[in-house]
Amino acid sequence: MDYRDEVREFLTSRRAKLTPEQAGLPAGSNRRVPGLRRAEVAVLANVSVEYYARLERGGLAGASDTVLDSLARALRLDEAERSYLFDLAKAAGRAPQARPRRRATKNWTPRQSLVQLLDSIGSPAIVRNGRLDIVAANRLGRAFYDDIFASAEHPPNFARFCYLDTERSQRFYPDWTTAADINVAMLRTEAGRDPHDKGLQDLIGELSTRSEEFRTRWAARNVRIHGSGRKRVHHTVAGDLDMTYEELELIAEPGLVLLVYTAEPASPSYERLQLLASWTGTEAQPRVEEQASLADQSGEELGERRGPPLLGGPGGLGQVAQQLGDPRALP
Repeated sequence: MDYRDEVREFLTSRRAKLTPEQAGLPAGSNRRVPGLRRAEVAVLANVSVEYYARLERGGLAGASDTVLDSLARALRLDEAERSYLFDLAKAAGRAPQARPRRRATKNWTPRQSLVQLLDSIGSPAIVRNGRLDIVAANRLGRAFYDDIFASAEHPPNFARFCYLDTERSQRFYPDWTTAADINVAMLRTEAGRDPHDKGLQDLIGELSTRSEEFRTRWAARNVRIHGSGRKRVHHTVAGDLDMTYEELELIAEPGLVLLVYTAEPASPSYERLQLLASWTGTEAQPRVEEQASLADQSGEELGERRGPPLLGGPGGLGQVAQQLGDPRALP
């Protein structure tokens, strides 16, 4: 990542999104481009026009937290955008010789206690990393994301699934556009937080090369912190599911988060989730070794090696549903 270019594009894009009315300024006339002028941002941030122009050209190195906070307020940045600005300033502040090389992705094997925790959760639960790889999951989590596991030629990855397997992903996500926006914003947030992750940079390069939809959204430079919310999906077997999720950072495993999905009790989604759980009861319980193999696939050294048979493969949920004569099962 070229820090100066990224700072320039990020600040320019945020300035262009903010109208004078939103900033409490008179609209005026003769505005040839959308958004605020540099001079207006400088006034709002209480810095000189010359200094703001230097910041926008990529000169964040040496900017104090006070200046960055003022700039974030002037541009009405949300929490994710503010964090991204500080991450860019931190990266830009390193001397060129002090900047680390791109780090190779490390293999990761889940501790048995973590696998046991996942298996003890009665709702769909997964562990993902900042690259949006699913590195561990309980049985119901695998079933919930059966389409992603079924399409994975790499470790199961939300962004690859969304952009490179659009036939499945557009069926799985009723609001595919929102899902696509969120995936890109999360990857850009991670790129600012950990700009030297080689696996992440390789993933971004792959998606940029293979997907015009991704390239367009990546250029928008939107960022997002993913903590909790609602997710609507259309499951091949269970049908439409309206779920809530909570995302918890794993303190003992920096960069990894645990996601747990729940449905409102007695709701149609809850009943369908119970049906999905009963079907998965016919599947073999994932072993600790299988969880480790899944996590290992996210390491660079293992490349594109496929993992163990998953629910989307032969004998998976789709076949089970068809055998049971479920009308929602797709051919």
